[in-house]
Order: sequence, then structure tokens, then C-alpha cells
Amino acid sequence: MEPVRTCVGCRTRASRSALLRVVSQNNILIIDERAVLPGRGAWLHPTQECMDAALRRRAFARALRVSAPLDTQTIEQYPPRNKG
Repeated sequence: MEPVRTCVGCRTRASRSALLRVVSQNNILIIDERAVLPGRGAWLHPTQECMDAALRRRAFARALRVSAPLDTQTIEQYPPRNKG
């Protein structure tokens, strides 16, 4: 049975393989495509809708337990896919 995670954008549960892991390193959000970087991770569907919702709700700072402002430029440039 594959692990299940919750998307910080749409708040729905999905298998780990269907989501992207995002970590914070030096207050910069980094997409961890192989899910191996150290530290706390936030999970997100690789869609523009979920990305926008997570940024609008400031979900990354909450999920990663970071109090400083996060640089979201890296993930905003990530090419989105259709949900499904």
C-alpha cells in the first residue's frame, strides 16, 4: 500500500506518487522531485490551481512551520500539469 499525503493547495488526499514534495532551504521553496531532501516537506498536486491556492492561503509557511517570509519564485516557475 502506497503512502497517502494531503495536498496543501486543495486539501485533498492523494498517493505520494501523485504529489510533489516542497521543502524550504534558507527560506527558499525548493521542489524535491525525488522526495529525498532533508527536513520537513509539504505536498502539492503539480497543477496551477493547487499551486495558486497554496500561495494564496500561505499554506507553505504553515505546513513547513516557517515563520520567516518564503521566496516562492522557484515553485511559481515550475511547469504545471493537469490534475488527474
